[in-house]
Amino acid sequence: MLRGRWSIALAFLFVALLGWYLVYTEQIINAVRADNETLARLSAEVQSGMTDPDDPVSDEGVEMLVRLQQIILESGIPLILTGPGDTILDAVNLPFDVDLMTPAGQERAREYADRLALRNPPVGDPELNRIYFGDSPELQRLRWIPWLQVSGFLLLFLVGVMVVRAQRRAEADRAWTAMARELAHQLGTPISSLKGWLEVLRLPAGERPGDLEDPQVAGEIAEDVDRLERVSRRFELIGRDTKLTPLEIGGVLGGVERYLRARIPRLGAELRLDTEIEPDLPEVLGNEVLLSWALENLMKNALDALGGRGGRIVLRGFHREDGWVTLQVEDSGPGVDPGIRDRLFDPGITTKSGGWGVGLSLTRRIVERIHNGRIELLRSGATGTVFQIRIPTVDR
Repeated sequence: MLRGRWSIALAFLFVALLGWYLVYTEQIINAVRADNETLARLSAEVQSGMTDPDDPVSDEGVEMLVRLQQIILESGIPLILTGPGDTILDAVNLPFDVDLMTPAGQERAREYADRLALRNPPVGDPELNRIYFGDSPELQRLRWIPWLQVSGFLLLFLVGVMVVRAQRRAEADRAWTAMARELAHQLGTPISSLKGWLEVLRLPAGERPGDLEDPQVAGEIAEDVDRLERVSRRFELIGRDTKLTPLEIGGVLGGVERYLRARIPRLGAELRLDTEIEPDLPEVLGNEVLLSWALENLMKNALDALGGRGGRIVLRGFHREDGWVTLQVEDSGPGVDPGIRDRLFDPGITTKSGGWGVGLSLTRRIVERIHNGRIELLRSGATGTVFQIRIPTVDR
């Protein structure tokens, strides 16, 4: 969800920035076009001053007007001077060569003047002289800048999309690789056990360890088969939409507690498991198989954090906030490395040398995507670590 919001925010920022560039460039183009019009009007005034018989200009004034006219011509603005009857008197800075002394040249220059008039209205007195003007070379180049900007931004946007997709594919590949390894790991234990019981069955009754009888071996095989079915069911549910039903969360916590207590004797006498579960917790919308898996992952992490040194693990369940049931797993281990806390729930991130980095990633998927809950590393330090899960209640 957070990634989706960032994508929307970045897309909005891209559109806003692009719009600002286009508006700003259009303002510059309009300002330059206004300057071109001013120069054209100035040229018309100069031409009028040089040719007005009722107000003759001194030789010095004529020289100044000529110099001013030369400066205007050097601006590069296309200018077409017409007289009475739209006769083309002069033309400069046109994009083509034209001989105004010929009818063809007059016609071509007049057509070009009509095209200029569509963009820039001519200036001057229609009864005397009119000047048609176009865009300066600088303005003509400037008109392409918005399109270049749009093309550049679109190219950057497409490159960004490709990079994000490549990153997501890489993350998906890491996630699937981690999932495959985790599945192989979880299947490996019961499969190895089944192989062992198969070897026991092949032995004569008198040579079996502990004088095991067939019914006892069958019971152990059934337990391993149940474990295989449980693993298969978990991975089947994690890969598709899961229907949530009202669930007694206290029963789930009790099952996870029994799961861990069955393993405590193998892990050393110094390990203590405490539970602080409020009675009559409200029902939550959930899936028992997946919620149990999520809590088991947290409990396994707590066991790994203690690293055989002994310590204390606390499983809590309480209802102190309307609409939510809160679950916590606390251990007295050394805490999570600060360098990976921000990426702790990402696929492939692990604190164990032999881990696949998929347990917490799966737990977050189960809690947040499937159950619409929240999971966080509530506290971590030298005195221990606390993971917290919040699951919506049925009446939320």
